[in-house]
Amino acid sequence: MRRYITEYITKDLESKLVFITGPRQCGKTTLSKSLMSPYTYLNYDNSEDRQIILRKTWKQNSPLLIFDELHKLNKWKQWLKGIYDTQDPFQPIVVTGSARLNTYRKAGDSLAGRFFQFRLHPLDMREIVLHTDSTQSRAQLFEQLWNCSPFPEPFLKGDPTYYRRWRTSHLDVILRQDVQDLSAIRDIQQLETLLILLRERIGSNISVRSLAQDLQKDPNTIRKWLEILEELYVIFKVTPYHRNIARALLKEPKYYFFDFCQVTDDGAKFENMVACALLKHIHFIEDTQGYHMNLHYARTRDGKELDFVITKETQPIALIEVKLSDDIPSSSFKTLSPFFKKTTPAIKCIQVVKNLTHRQDWPSDITVIPAIEFLTSDLTELLK
Repeated sequence: MRRYITEYITKDLESKLVFITGPRQCGKTTLSKSLMSPYTYLNYDNSEDRQIILRKTWKQNSPLLIFDELHKLNKWKQWLKGIYDTQDPFQPIVVTGSARLNTYRKAGDSLAGRFFQFRLHPLDMREIVLHTDSTQSRAQLFEQLWNCSPFPEPFLKGDPTYYRRWRTSHLDVILRQDVQDLSAIRDIQQLETLLILLRERIGSNISVRSLAQDLQKDPNTIRKWLEILEELYVIFKVTPYHRNIARALLKEPKYYFFDFCQVTDDGAKFENMVACALLKHIHFIEDTQGYHMNLHYARTRDGKELDFVITKETQPIALIEVKLSDDIPSSSFKTLSPFFKKTTPAIKCIQVVKNLTHRQDWPSDITVIPAIEFLTSDLTELLK
């Protein structure tokens, strides 16, 4: 299947290095190899490929050069900068990795001005509907996504049993290989327990101190573990909205999984599913258009809360609430939307409902929309 960022990467490869990151097994390598043919693919984890990389003995006139897991090479940024600056003529180069390649941002000269980054996400309803030739109905595709995960391999198999078996080995590789590459963590069993605790608290504010007490660890250790799980695209963080960014950072975040099928409670699972779709859209806009966007939640001191606030260039553009079956607009809109409309009168207020068949447009400018319609929509258009 053609992925949603393929055409953008192909265009950028005419003049820039392209970095593709994302969760393990979300399709980065498959996407890279589909860009041009023939290609040269070199994986730093492979001993033979590693020698070719270190000696620079790959085929020099290959139409496309793909480096996988290159960030494990010592001083890889300077090494890649040397390749980019000395090649003549220009050779398209893609660098992929299952950990965030964000260490280059901390370097003074490094690769500034030489690359564009794309974050590849697992599948969602919109990508499935647009880029697969399935004869199934949208409702059937939704059920397949709901039961078999957004990751391409188990989704395309369409078998929940296969997904559960795949999930075990997938997580095992992350915890026992990828985590070891990034840190000196040895207490893998406790890290697995942390993931269990996070799954049980989807949609809830996460207290690092509370997690530390549950795991009998120092809070700084838990913070480090959470950062590593974020670096490896296992989880992502949603912070509270506040006009004062510093104050927002002091408040407790929420965490969601890139593989929402790990969550067992239906309400939390659906909220996680919507969170994944929103983050995918936000990263797509950032990576292809250059706008700065973010995903937050909103909460008042008396406990009124909206699940998601989308901001564009720090300006709130949408308030989104997620429900399993309730088609009556949440009372939190009445409390919170006037606050946001003071600065953004046209802000969108949307309630996404899993078990709903028809869209409802309420007089209070709140749209209650069925899950399948929302998840297959062009969110850029929907949020205008």
